[in-house]
Amino acid sequence: VAKELALELAALRGRGARVVSQGRTQYFALHVNSGHLVTAERIDREQLCESEQQCVLRCELISEGDM
Repeated sequence: VAKELALELAALRGRGARVVSQGRTQYFALHVNSGHLVTAERIDREQLCESEQQCVLRCELISEGDM
């Protein structure tokens, strides 16, 4: 994430950047020490998408302050 947005890691820590998923379960998190997008918990494809052939989980990155 840091590389894609051309942000320094210190900027991610200082801005209060976070990843938000739809619904109550947050499947992804931002690792502030590396700037990587990581899974926050186990993701069970069969439970989430059941009979759908394509399974997509959407999330948004929210960063406070100017970019």
